[in-house]
Amino acid sequence: MPGAIPPHLRHPVDNLTQTGAFRDNAVVPYRGIRADGFSDAQRARLADAIRAYVGWASDGYASVRMDEVAGHLDETWFAWMGGTGPTDSFYYRLHSPVVLIEFEHLPGVAFDNPEPSRHHIHTIIRTPNGGDYGADLLTEHHARFDHAGRATNAPERA
Repeated sequence: MPGAIPPHLRHPVDNLTQTGAFRDNAVVPYRGIRADGFSDAQRARLADAIRAYVGWASDGYASVRMDEVAGHLDETWFAWMGGTGPTDSFYYRLHSPVVLIEFEHLPGVAFDNPEPSRHHIHTIIRTPNGGDYGADLLTEHHARFDHAGRATNAPERA
């Protein structure tokens, strides 16, 4: 991957990760190949890969989430960047209307390696296209409701 990462795909903190730090509610375009062209075996492997992330949640939540994933499996995209050898670093993204997963090897922090390696990984699972975490609910509330001219938290006077 070194030298192969276009500048517009680099994230200043997380390298390739598009949904990491400082990217709350990011809307990320689909990339790679779409699962509607996959064989049954490939679709099963794709679902298993997603289950590896979703399965960390409680059983009930994971089951509901995987039902959502299954309902959108044809709309799921798989993207890969990097090598395929036993020591190669790589990045991949699993992205559908209901789940967005990223995996990435990064340059070292504690290991002091300037290039991505298998010693430092980041993974993220998000709800895509906004609304999953970091939403500024107060700003959204004020955009929907007029509070002009009203004092808040002020004691009432007789």
